[in-house]
Amino acid sequence: MIDKAQELPNFLPGGKTRVHIDDPTAAKKFGYDLFARLERCGGLSGQPLILLCIGTDRSTGDCLGPLVGSRLVSSQQDLFTVYGTLDNPVHASNLHGVIEEIYRTYRNPLVIAVDASLGSVDSVGFVTIGDGALRPGAGVNKKLPPVGEIHITGIVNVGGFMEYLVLQNTRLNLVMRMADVIAQGLLYTVALCTKNETREI
Repeated sequence: MIDKAQELPNFLPGGKTRVHIDDPTAAKKFGYDLFARLERCGGLSGQPLILLCIGTDRSTGDCLGPLVGSRLVSSQQDLFTVYGTLDNPVHASNLHGVIEEIYRTYRNPLVIAVDASLGSVDSVGFVTIGDGALRPGAGVNKKLPPVGEIHITGIVNVGGFMEYLVLQNTRLNLVMRMADVIAQGLLYTVALCTKNETREI
């Protein structure tokens, strides 16, 4: 068994974990946190794992989800089934239909929802992972269905005023760096799950 204290000393079961993209160990911390959450909630026992990456490439700040989805698809990993890429984004207009498709296609799926968010000045650049549903569109006052058993959010800019304009004027460099950290973290989770499966054989 992997030593939780060694891998992620600040991991709190059931709580939220934040890592900053400037932290050189961010992807590893993120990946182990997700692995621990999946292990705790039974997601490593053959349950379909769906990565739902929400956002659109029509807005710089809101393309975090599709960037993560595209990176995971190009990695050819097979742990997560990915919905939401730059080629086929999942956004406000089609989210309801995609959620219905997921639950129609898979029996008892465990959905991990990924989306960009807005926050305080001090929180920009942080990636948060937590248990429970994501509420997409909340930062821009859209009422969309909550989704996911686990949520991942990246704070790409400051919220509270003219949110649509803020998202449009978010630095692409920040969003791409954040997408890299999340994607690397997810692939670290894949590696941990592969080790776990090998150990059990």
